[in-house]
Amino acid sequence: MMKKLLLGLWFSLLLAAISVLFWKNEFQYSLPTPIPEDYHPVAMGSKIDLKCCTIDQKPVFIHFFNPECPCSRFNIPHVSELIKKYGNRVNFKIVVINNEKSVTIGEIQRKFNAEIPVYFDETIAKNCGVFSTPQAALIDSSQKLYFRGNYNKTRYCTDAETNYAEQAIEMLLKKTNAPSFDALAMRAYGCSLPKCTK
Repeated sequence: MMKKLLLGLWFSLLLAAISVLFWKNEFQYSLPTPIPEDYHPVAMGSKIDLKCCTIDQKPVFIHFFNPECPCSRFNIPHVSELIKKYGNRVNFKIVVINNEKSVTIGEIQRKFNAEIPVYFDETIAKNCGVFSTPQAALIDSSQKLYFRGNYNKTRYCTDAETNYAEQAIEMLLKKTNAPSFDALAMRAYGCSLPKCTK
């Protein structure tokens, strides 16, 4: 009887440990990021202060990246592909949030295999209405917010039908009206700012 009780207890502890690991590494990142209490919404079509970034009549694509955020790390290959595909028609920028490990501009550029501007300025996220990573903000040539949201519904950006950021780039380049995506594209998922917490 005692042996069965100990075996049952051991299995219960093992199941609890697996559940905690699943929560920590997977499930919590599938939930929307809580909206901060001091959050000030920025509406689509709002003029965005781009003091950080030069404007040359090309749209500006800002990738908000947190080196400590697993979701940010998972979509590096997808963002790198976007930079390769659209880099001659769109000004790509990376804004690094939560730079506690003293990551350099060169290290970030190597991660994305692209020599594009990198900023360490949290106010850019606030100006764009971004409160989690990874997030994308696409600003048209008149400095208005055209798209702010997620890259894809899957963590590794493998679902072609929900490549929201890429679809927004395509629509803007074709001079289409601002995209109308479902809530999944616009609701923030991932790590909350400024720290990598949920």
